[in-house]
Amino acid sequence: MSGEPQVGAELRALREHFTRLMMTYRFGMDEVMTKITILRDEFAYAHEYNPIEHVSSRLKSPESLLAKARRKGVDLTIEALRAEIFDIAGVRVTCSFVSDIYKVRDMIAAQQDLVVLEERDYISHPKGNGYKSLHLIVEVPVFLSDRVQPVVVEIQIRTIAMDFWASLEHKIYYKYDKAVPQRLLDELKEASLAASELDEKMERLHDEVLQHSRDTATEHTEGQSASPFAPSWELLDSYLRGTPGGQGATDAPGSEGTGGASGVAG
Repeated sequence: MSGEPQVGAELRALREHFTRLMMTYRFGMDEVMTKITILRDEFAYAHEYNPIEHVSSRLKSPESLLAKARRKGVDLTIEALRAEIFDIAGVRVTCSFVSDIYKVRDMIAAQQDLVVLEERDYISHPKGNGYKSLHLIVEVPVFLSDRVQPVVVEIQIRTIAMDFWASLEHKIYYKYDKAVPQRLLDELKEASLAASELDEKMERLHDEVLQHSRDTATEHTEGQSASPFAPSWELLDSYLRGTPGGQGATDAPGSEGTGGASGVAG
């Protein structure tokens, strides 16, 4: 009987440690999501197009994590789970084009407080079943109240076509409990090749349209200011100096005109 309270205390302690483990992985996942969201929003504001179409995240359930640990023969300790399972927290980035995948990869790798531990390029070297994606295993610091905890997060970067194929493949394997008929496996492989051809064709079209837009913009802006709203700096300088040729000497700051100090004050 004396051992029962001790076992109960150990179970409670293990549950608390496990809960804290999952919490730190959620924080790490949120850190990565924030970084990618900033990159996405910056591109939307400052560049011709945005390479990031969609960002999502997922945290393994405790049941899924324990099941994977058993399959891999990993000890059910916090230290072993941290050291040997790298997809507890996952972030998925969906891009329009294959070239965008590598742009996003480079931007993520350039983050100063993020370390890329491993890269798995299943685009250059697809899996046998046709699966394509770029996987990054990264480590990001999570600042807790009592320490800084490094957390490992898996980032999957793929095109819309790759993501659609992977989603369908996952559903098929789930429905057939992994015993998928060979006919469906063959069709999945064919679908993967078709998705790759679509990716290539769409990128060619995009590049052609983008080049046309650049050429057209160059033709329209030759001999003009970069923007129709950009000021003439010579005119602006003469205005500020209150010299003739500007908006008018009487409108210069500090004069008695409507644009002078009295005008501003009023």
